[in-house]
This record gives sequence, C-alpha cells and structure tokens, in this order.
Amino acid sequence: MGRQLIKFIGALLLFLPFGSVQGQEEEVSQAYWVHEDLVKPSMVSEYEKTVKELLNLLKTHEIQITGWIALNTYDASYSFVSPIKSMADINHQVFIELSEKAGKETVSEIFKRMDKCYDTELDYVIHLDKELTYMPNGITLTPEGENFRTMHWLYVSPGNRAVVKEHMIAVKDLFTRKGSPVHYRVYRSGFGADGEHYLVAIAAKDALHYASRSLENDELLGDVGQSVMSDLLSSLLKYKQKQGEIRPDLKYAPN
Repeated sequence: MGRQLIKFIGALLLFLPFGSVQGQEEEVSQAYWVHEDLVKPSMVSEYEKTVKELLNLLKTHEIQITGWIALNTYDASYSFVSPIKSMADINHQVFIELSEKAGKETVSEIFKRMDKCYDTELDYVIHLDKELTYMPNGITLTPEGENFRTMHWLYVSPGNRAVVKEHMIAVKDLFTRKGSPVHYRVYRSGFGADGEHYLVAIAAKDALHYASRSLENDELLGDVGQSVMSDLLSSLLKYKQKQGEIRPDLKYAPN
C-alpha cells in the first residue's frame, strides 16, 4: 500500500456513521468524534470551497452512512462533529462507497487540495455530560436561531478532579435556582483530547446577544454568582476561551 493511499485513508477517518443527533442526545452520556482542521488564514477560502465540493459529492452520490455538524472558530479552526456509540463506529465503508461511486481519483484529488490548506489536523472524542449541562428547555447541540458559540475549556489536574466537579455542580445548582437565561452544554474530554478538561459551550444569536445575556446573568446571580464562579476558576489547572459559529453550510446530514 503506497504512502498516498495511506494518507488518503487516514484523511477519510473523519467520516463516521451518523445517527439521529436529537435521538442520541436523550442518552445519559453521548460520545462525539471530533475532526479538527487548523486552517492557514490565507487558505480559508480555498479550504471552504474544497469542503463544499466534498459535500456536493456526498449529496450527489447519496452517501447515507456518514454525517456531521460543523463549527468554525474565529482562529480559522474547523471542527466536524459526529455522534458515535463507541470507537468501533469508525467505519471505512464510507470512503470505499464514495470512491466506488465518484471515482477514487476524484475523491483523492479533493483531499490533496484540502491537505494544502492546513499543517495540523486533530482527532479526538468528547462526551456530552447531561448531569452537568444546564438546558432547562431540553438538550440540543443546535438551538434554533443561535449559531454563535462561546466555548470555555476548563482544564483539570487528576488530583483536583473531584473538587472541580463539585464546583461544576454548584454552578449548575445556582443557575437552576435562579432560572438563569444563560443555557450551556458541558462535554468531558475523552480519547485523544488535549489534556483532561470540561468544555462548556454557550449558544447565542450573535456576539452582542451573548454579551447582553451575560450581563443580565451577572446581575441575576449577584455576589453569590461571583463567589461560585471564582471557586471554580481557582480550582482549574488552566483555562481558555474561543468564539465562533455553527456552519449549516458545511454540515452534512444524509437523507
């Protein structure tokens, strides 16, 4: 097997069996496979054009065993998120089927052009944690009309794992008691992730909506809220934040 074919197969591992996202969200803890491309800023237009070519190819040939939602953060990172039941759900059949229907050379050429747009690609697993998630109206990854995202990464040291979780529970309890307008989903890091962490994702209509609702929440929670959040942040190994948006135009959902 030649090196180009090995690279071709590796690139296609980002495509995984796609179940009903809403149905799977009813489970206690849903796992997701994330493929992330760290795109060169100068290549963003070319990258998006190439991804859309791939989407058209999948739609044209009615590939049914793969799908994802797409997230684009403002540092030119693109993440493709697919629900899985286990690591065994990684299925090579999708690129075999696509190559058979569209032609191996056609598909390979798309990925060669895509590869030129980034130097780093990542693959890892995260787990939606319903216990820590605060979405009183029902859990969904894509609240209607709210494609803007703010993500908070809360990194945890092994020795402080229990303490951090206690603080996460305290935050949710406070939000629940006060009826906070800021709803959020919590994910736990899994296989291949960049260190042990919680990922807190908050949806909004846009940056202004996020900021105004955050101010409203601060006023609602008051001094108690500041104390609870301070306790959480002081227990972390490290913290980072990014903003971006869900990209419906880069999503793939089979019929």
